[in-house]
Amino acid sequence: MPIDWIFGLIGGLMIGLAGAVFLLANGKVMGASGIIGGLIDGSGSSNRTERIAFLAGLIGVPTVIALVFGFTPESDVTTNPLLLVIAGLLVGVGTRIANGCTSGHGVCGISRLSLRGIVATCFYIGAGGLTVVLFRHVLGVI
Repeated sequence: MPIDWIFGLIGGLMIGLAGAVFLLANGKVMGASGIIGGLIDGSGSSNRTERIAFLAGLIGVPTVIALVFGFTPESDVTTNPLLLVIAGLLVGVGTRIANGCTSGHGVCGISRLSLRGIVATCFYIGAGGLTVVLFRHVLGVI
């Protein structure tokens, strides 16, 4: 039986818990793109340490888990570095246009029954599906 769904379940629970703790502690929605954006454009200088700690946890926890348990889940991500850079830039631009990302709109927005979060999530899930169809099935790039 595939164990991948367990990784997704645990990861989803961890993201949901982090979003709830962040909201309860700060009174703000946890959105990774907003946290990173505030560091980059300087608008989050008042809570820079908190933002850096959040990002360190975002990167550090999966790294520690991989080291402790000695494995990492498999991924079907392309090995083409140019595609990865372009994809990352497009995600960054998209999150700025949408004023949020999957953690902000998808996890925190939908859980608060935010119409804006629900609509944004529908659009970026749809855009992601169309992108996969285009790049994998039509162009054969990924």
